[in-house]
Amino acid sequence: MNEILKYFPKLSQKQTVQLSQLGDLYGFWNAQINVVSRKDIEHLYNHHILHSLAIARIISFAANTKILDVGTGGGFPGIPLAIMFPDAQFTLVDSVNKKIKVVNAVVESLELKNVCAMQVRAEELKQKFDFAVSRAVTDLPTFVSWVWNKIIPNGNNALPNGIIYLKGGDLRDELKATKISKRQISIYRISDFFEDLFFETKQIIYIQR
Repeated sequence: MNEILKYFPKLSQKQTVQLSQLGDLYGFWNAQINVVSRKDIEHLYNHHILHSLAIARIISFAANTKILDVGTGGGFPGIPLAIMFPDAQFTLVDSVNKKIKVVNAVVESLELKNVCAMQVRAEELKQKFDFAVSRAVTDLPTFVSWVWNKIIPNGNNALPNGIIYLKGGDLRDELKATKISKRQISIYRISDFFEDLFFETKQIIYIQR
């Protein structure tokens, strides 16, 4: 939690308690259902929670904003973001039932009222959202094809509605393959927000709808 509080010192008491509970919750569930790699669970706060919260460095989701987290796995980035933005609404989806089981258990333990988790493929969803977020669940062109028509244009946030994608490495070819105008794309280096070497090659890709 020290790293979280270092970068987010204005958390409420409730947010601090909820985030501090994640270590024990994921430690318990990961021993039963592997949603975080065994060697990575000790780095949960930096590699998963803080990584998820990098999105909060580029946007503060307004009340009633609807966010879709695709391929959420154990609940990242959706659960940390739902704690950070309790007035926004989060839908977390994954095609693997056991992962959604963990997500629902964590959501229930934290008493998060702004999260709905479902076992479903993103392309099967009928609902519309303001933003789609994810952590490197697939290549960008594929992800865009899954969610583009599920995002409502415009919106009521400082950033217009769109895609917010966490991914590392050289993404020039993937971005070109999306066939989306460069004017709609912004790239943020997470190392500009957080000092840990883990984030050196990590980026946030924002694509305006």
